Amino acid sequence: MTQTIYKNYNHLLNKFYVDDCVHFMQNNVSNNCIDLIVTSPPYDDLRDYNGYNFDFENIANEIFRITKNGGVVVWVVGDKIKNGNKSLTSFKQALYFQQIGFNVHDTMIYAKKNTPFMRSNAYTNSYEYMFVFSKGKPKTFNPLKEETARSGLEMLVANKKSDGKNHKVLKELKKEKTKTNIWYYAVGLGGTTNDREAFQHPAMYPEQLAQDHILSWSNEGDIVFDPMCGSGTTCKMAFLAKRNFIGVDISQEYIEMARKRLDKYRNVLCI
Repeated sequence: MTQTIYKNYNHLLNKFYVDDCVHFMQNNVSNNCIDLIVTSPPYDDLRDYNGYNFDFENIANEIFRITKNGGVVVWVVGDKIKNGNKSLTSFKQALYFQQIGFNVHDTMIYAKKNTPFMRSNAYTNSYEYMFVFSKGKPKTFNPLKEETARSGLEMLVANKKSDGKNHKVLKELKKEKTKTNIWYYAVGLGGTTNDREAFQHPAMYPEQLAQDHILSWSNEGDIVFDPMCGSGTTCKMAFLAKRNFIGVDISQEYIEMARKRLDKYRNVLCI
């Protein structure tokens, strides 16, 4: 059994642990010490996960306790469709996070560029939610940028007055702008990851998704925690982004997968 994280917790960082995440948080993590959580729970029993029992409310309560004031939780989740009816588990969970004290800072969309899941009587479902919960006001926001279609000085429409006429003024269009809250990612080998061994896990989100959230809501040296780390995507990307990480999963098999996956990059960076 590991020791409790108090002020001196460096010996626990940058490691993986086999444990039930509620048990691990209750016995190893003190209040208000995690900067960022990026995770995807096994929602609606859509996949078989080794040995996992999804105790949602206790997980959410522990996450709230251990998250720093100003810390952020990114909760990647979707909904089961049964007999043409969506479960809306995602929003039920979001409302519970709000009920226990989190702000629903944003409801973002993870849109899949290449999804194989077709529906016969509805449009293809090609997205999941990325709920961004904050404990108070987020202490960190490093906005990701993208190029604008045009830049330079242009005559642009200003606010209309009561006469309804378009009044134009000379303004500068910037070369880049902050991204919207809909993020597009390819899935599968080469999209989700190039680590072939990771596909032994039944469900993963793209490495770029994890990296984008880590860069957005944390700074170098911060602690990134994934209580249901699976194949270790969040932990790998936190390590590569020079953050500290803690990864927990109840499956020994998945933890071994995550360790092997990360060791390749650890060994390269240590040479």
